Amino acid sequence: MTLISRIKPNAAGRVAGLLLALGLLAGCAVNDLDGTPPPMGRFLLGHNVAIVVDEAEVGPASRKIENDVWVGALRSAVNDRFSRYDGDRYYHVSVAVLGYVLALPGIPVVAAPKSVLIADVRVFDDTQGGKPITEEPKQFTVFEEGGEVFVGSGHTRSAEEQAASLSRNLAKQIHEWMLDNPDWFGDASEMDPATTSAGRPVQPLPPLSGEG
Repeated sequence: MTLISRIKPNAAGRVAGLLLALGLLAGCAVNDLDGTPPPMGRFLLGHNVAIVVDEAEVGPASRKIENDVWVGALRSAVNDRFSRYDGDRYYHVSVAVLGYVLALPGIPVVAAPKSVLIADVRVFDDTQGGKPITEEPKQFTVFEEGGEVFVGSGHTRSAEEQAASLSRNLAKQIHEWMLDNPDWFGDASEMDPATTSAGRPVQPLPPLSGEG
């Protein structure tokens, strides 16, 4: 599809970033999805696209999972965060996985590997013919949520659970990036209150094209 074809991953420094990430601390738990989401103009989630690029790096001492597991985890995390918005202008979010490490069990504290995800993200404005908002994709490096990652989540989580955790943290960072750029999403005061709202419950995840 058009959105996927326009994702241009930047591979520079990817392997070095993965190696460096193994020694860094993890993020805090994502637990901020209750209640009304913070204002974000006229935003309404349109296409929710996730891919794993062909040359994606799998870091040292990493578990491996199928690409469709990443796609499902990322689309679910993006949907959980952004389908709560009830604006009147569609914006499309695309995520391209560039590389990852899913920690294997190690020696707690002494040699406990950490999980990390590196991804390129773009946001597209449907009112501008699906044009990307930024000329280049935004690259993110994220870590797992939860205190147990200090001793290596390979002891406590499956590979699928690790991917879901990383996906939630990525969606949160995408959200923070978007909130830092309110001019991208228009003026909420111009919306019709009869057909829009300040927020709504998480909506069902739409199937991928050709599914369901």
